[in-house]
Amino acid sequence: MNAPLRQLHVQDLAAFVAEHAATQPVLLDVREDWELETARLTLPGARLLHIPMGQLPQRLAELDPAQTILALCHHGMRSLQCVAFLQRQGHAHVYNVHGGIDAWSTQVDASVPRY
Repeated sequence: MNAPLRQLHVQDLAAFVAEHAATQPVLLDVREDWELETARLTLPGARLLHIPMGQLPQRLAELDPAQTILALCHHGMRSLQCVAFLQRQGHAHVYNVHGGIDAWSTQVDASVPRY
């Protein structure tokens, strides 16, 4: 039986990272290069790792299965697929950032550009 996919709402993201700062969660941005250049999310206490969704299978070794991973995309759909993939690969602490960077911009920090 598959484990349920964990969702983390953008409004809870900063507090979650602060709680887990000792282990420095990975903010895995699975958007394309141009999207990251357009709108970037930086969270104190998290380590940003940019791996576009299409490159994730080839770059899987860059992720520690024991590490807490917070997957982020534009609206939360690509990152949700990446969370499912990572769980199938044995990653136990993976969360989808529900609503993605767009929800972050509209609900948390309006200085982050929308696209």
